[in-house]
Amino acid sequence: MKKIISTVVLIFLSTSFVEASTLIHPPIPLESPTTEKVAIVILEEEKSEQDIHQLLRKIPSLQLRQIYKYALNGFSVKGKAKDIEELKKLVSHSIVSPVNTYHVHAEESIKMIGGQEVRGYFDHKNERLTGKGVTVGVIDTGIDYNHPDLRKNYGGGFDFVDEDRDPMETKPEQGTSTLHGTHVAGIIGANGKVQGVAPDATIIAYRALGPGGSGTTEQVIAAIEQAIKDKVDILNLSLGNNVNGPDLPISMALNKAVEQGITAVTSSGNSGPNNWTVGSPGTASKAISVGASTPKLQIPFLEVDGSRLRLELLQGSVDWDLTKSHEVIFAGIGSKQELKNASGKIVLIERGDLSFTEKGRNAFEAGAAGAIIYNNTKGTFFGNLDANVTIPVTSLSKADGEKLKKKIASEKVFARTFLIEEKDIIADFSSRGPVTSTWEIKPDVVAPGVAINSTVPGGYLSLQGTSMAAPHVAGACALLKQAHPDWGPEQIKAALMNTAKPLVNRKGELYRTYEQGAGRIQMEKAIKTSTLVMPSSLQFGKFQLADRMHEHSGFITVENISNQSQKYSFSLPSAEKGISWHLPLSFYLEQGEKKRIEIKLSVDPTLFTKKVYDGTLDLHTGSEEIKLPYLYVLEEPDYPRVMGFSFGKGDTHETYRYEVYLPGGAEEFGIAMFDIDSLRFIGFLDWRRNIGKGQILEEIKKEKLPLPGLYKIKVFAKKAGKEDSLESYLHISQNGQIDLTTTLKENEIKTKM
Repeated sequence: MKKIISTVVLIFLSTSFVEASTLIHPPIPLESPTTEKVAIVILEEEKSEQDIHQLLRKIPSLQLRQIYKYALNGFSVKGKAKDIEELKKLVSHSIVSPVNTYHVHAEESIKMIGGQEVRGYFDHKNERLTGKGVTVGVIDTGIDYNHPDLRKNYGGGFDFVDEDRDPMETKPEQGTSTLHGTHVAGIIGANGKVQGVAPDATIIAYRALGPGGSGTTEQVIAAIEQAIKDKVDILNLSLGNNVNGPDLPISMALNKAVEQGITAVTSSGNSGPNNWTVGSPGTASKAISVGASTPKLQIPFLEVDGSRLRLELLQGSVDWDLTKSHEVIFAGIGSKQELKNASGKIVLIERGDLSFTEKGRNAFEAGAAGAIIYNNTKGTFFGNLDANVTIPVTSLSKADGEKLKKKIASEKVFARTFLIEEKDIIADFSSRGPVTSTWEIKPDVVAPGVAINSTVPGGYLSLQGTSMAAPHVAGACALLKQAHPDWGPEQIKAALMNTAKPLVNRKGELYRTYEQGAGRIQMEKAIKTSTLVMPSSLQFGKFQLADRMHEHSGFITVENISNQSQKYSFSLPSAEKGISWHLPLSFYLEQGEKKRIEIKLSVDPTLFTKKVYDGTLDLHTGSEEIKLPYLYVLEEPDYPRVMGFSFGKGDTHETYRYEVYLPGGAEEFGIAMFDIDSLRFIGFLDWRRNIGKGQILEEIKKEKLPLPGLYKIKVFAKKAGKEDSLESYLHISQNGQIDLTTTLKENEIKTKM
């Protein structure tokens, strides 16, 4: 049956934060007390199942959905808004959080990690490390456990979407099919044609994300709960949302899993390259949050009159192998009519109206040598082809695309293409920190996450994303656990961070700590390290301008795990105006000895010139140098006041639901609509005053939406004199009874933008 186009589609045109327009605010709208919601209650004090049932008898209209004993001390309920508000009063000092939606985050083979052969690692006894005897739980879309490369490793699991013991990937007849979990599992432990990082590890599959790769907070927490019961050694979550906050239930549940002895690994998100974009559960303090770096890649560049333009191959594209000069022509949006003169040429195509695959296929059929699709919004993009196109198809930033288009309009343009080898560059899509509120450094490390070949149902596929980087680290954790069975999560995390390689960008400048954490993991060094420093990064918190010459302290434990005495000494960080470090003198540790050390930081905030300060403290011992990332902030840093906005179908046919995250709360918050042509203010979908920090989840009745058409909307939040906004376009079709989606294929809306 042909799929009908959605009634309401949101197209995000900018991930940057801009000043909102001056708006005239209407009276604050009141929420209907009968609106149904799902919420998770995290109890301050532990209660038995009997206590929870007794508590809910006071509000009999609330439906108990889940009780959590291991991942969280709490439960989830469904009921009317007024009843959930009443429940908040009964559990006044506990946390009542709305249920969120989580999604998956997706030639160098995974046989390489950090430049070393995966199966070439040996422990101190010279025994090969393969992950044997280590159990790795994978919370994802399920696993194709019949895949020949995964059959040996599969150790069972559970499906929290269908509530059975069959965690198979979603098949086409069940909805939008998935492959993500199988790809992740292959990176960790495939053992066949493809070799994973830990090919002898046992993989336990927890299907928490259903059709299309999405699932709820309840499902993911239930999976974490089961993993704790199953006592897995390592737990991988290549999933998340774009909410940069430490206090969402899944982040809290992951911290609990680590306290139970599980090494938790999670992807940081694919919302980069801006700062403050790392999302939950990549914000979990005790988990290992992983960003994506590039393995060794051949990057195509286009040279026009001495200027070099970097091209990004779309996933699924054939390699760019054009060596001679070609004429470059502009071909509009890539329609067949616009490509009639493309034979033998490179075509420049504007993004929009047609899917990437349609543009590429039209270019191929017209005889083009290659296709370059430039973005129609700020920055570059990373796209996918969903069918074979036998010419290379690449992406280009909006600025470079428009510059090239302008040149083509004025003269005939010929371009030479060439390849430059790149390695150890952080992928543009990789989310950056820091974490709001706690000011923690996330991600903790980075690992290869671009062009990663692995298993999928029915075969193999190359994908990219922090989803691919996290299982590299999960596999590495399995090898470390095999080499050091007595190590817990803190020691494993320390070994990876203490020995990581700090990376530099294309300009040769060191990445900031909140972009790469400690750097790209180096497995061999992690296995053979002689020292562990815990914690492996330091947060000195927030300084106020009123705190003249205030002093903050951080504590680390240094442990000598070598078989001999070792001398340790610190070197001072680069001098910063208004900052004074107090580091210990050199000291010795005997074999197996550990020492707790205080590191003091004195500051005069009145001399600060920035909002965020970061760097590394260097600890020297023998031939090793351990770099400890640190971070501190001044007053309220310049983080976005609004983030994580999404719009989707409500629980009833006549409603829609929106979600948004306010990291620091807001004095004013609104979702405003404007006419697309005149930018005349139409009205608000919602507007409020004095909201606390955290997630907002609200339903909007269908009648509140304007007449069919295309509208500009602005989601804004104002606090402490600063106002940020997210801009989108809201398209309302005239198709009547049709489905709703929060995603958009480029050929679904034909309106010219």
